Amino acid sequence: MNRRDFIQSVSAASAVALSQGAFAQAPAPAKSKSDDLNVGIIGCGEQGRVLITSALPIPGIKFRAVCDIWEYSQQYAKGYLKKSGHDVNVYEDYRDMIAKEKGLDAVIVATPDWMHAEIANAWLESGKHVYCEKEMSNSLEKARSMVLTQRKTGKLLQIGHQRRSNPRYIHAIDRLIREANILGRVTHAYGQWNRSVADALGWPKKYAMDQTKLDKYGYVSMEQFRNWRWYKKYGGGPIVDLGSHQIDLFSWIWGCNPSAIVAMGGADYYKGREWFDNVMTIYEFNTPEGVNRAYYQVLTTTKRGGFYEQFMGVNGALTISEVSARGDTVEREAHAPSWDEYAKKGWLKPVKEAIKPTTTRNVAVDVRVTAEAGKWPLPIELLKPAHQPHLENFFDAVRGRAKLNCPPEVAFETAVAVLKANDAVVAGRRIEFKPEEFKV
Repeated sequence: MNRRDFIQSVSAASAVALSQGAFAQAPAPAKSKSDDLNVGIIGCGEQGRVLITSALPIPGIKFRAVCDIWEYSQQYAKGYLKKSGHDVNVYEDYRDMIAKEKGLDAVIVATPDWMHAEIANAWLESGKHVYCEKEMSNSLEKARSMVLTQRKTGKLLQIGHQRRSNPRYIHAIDRLIREANILGRVTHAYGQWNRSVADALGWPKKYAMDQTKLDKYGYVSMEQFRNWRWYKKYGGGPIVDLGSHQIDLFSWIWGCNPSAIVAMGGADYYKGREWFDNVMTIYEFNTPEGVNRAYYQVLTTTKRGGFYEQFMGVNGALTISEVSARGDTVEREAHAPSWDEYAKKGWLKPVKEAIKPTTTRNVAVDVRVTAEAGKWPLPIELLKPAHQPHLENFFDAVRGRAKLNCPPEVAFETAVAVLKANDAVVAGRRIEFKPEEFKV
């Protein structure tokens, strides 16, 4: 999500929340000096700035250092944090930062994907806890090294699949779908993230890095540095950048990893970019209840529908999104058991007109009644930046008060599933997963 989309999404979420009312949040506990954590961030581009903005409201978080190879991002982050009362040291090379910043409790890594493993591993080895943006890496070998380094050092490593800490998703998936089983068997899932056509990112000419510096840090050109997500050396393309968040949910819902994948896509619109600008996938999951399938697409030439997920069961379907205006309801099948008890518990908001169950076998009537079935809104709204709860979970774990919601073993399984989508496009055939692929 770029900065404009992020601001629009937060605004939309806040507007809906204010009109519908928010789920009551427990008051924050009183803060003591021991709650303070000294934090640094490596990578201060657009995603790094999103994480800074999300971390600043968390009590006790003190930014002490920022690191980025680009002077423009260094100065932007330093100035932004100074306005928020955080005086930070500035570094170009993360190795200098490790050598000089001995008082940090944790660091946030928000660099391009290809550097995640090198930087996260170095900080873990230095004795610091790490929050690392997803995808763990554009290489499974590098992602595997992160799991091994975390185990060796015993330090915490949280990967940024932020839906894992979103209270709306936790309520919908863990309570409604898994505990209450209101959807019955969930046989299919759907997810998408569509974006409009966009030009390549530029840069202020006075802040252009010279070729010597680009070479030092492994970039071919400023164009590739700014648009790294489209190049195979640095990232995994849109299916990895965007799809990771949502494909991760499929395994969460079904409690297992996919058994097979088929995919199609291509570099059909943009010229000079290496990764596919559209990918359409079908994942197959072998669950104890039977074979289930999930469809996922990412498009970069239309924003139709935006981003959301759907989980479809024999008794109903859930539509959800990080921005509630794009997905916030559970729809009951006409034949399903009543959900009134869950409305009384506060697990669902009641619909104005409940549809009575029908036992008819008349196809025409069944279609009509099903189409009229009410949509039950979710009762929980998130009045925070989408990444804030995941950062809160990480910092609570650092303080010894929580367990990580996305430790590296979980994120590695998602990386296997997501990176395989690009392989499936290239192969042009069904690819089977082996269970051992998901293990480290």
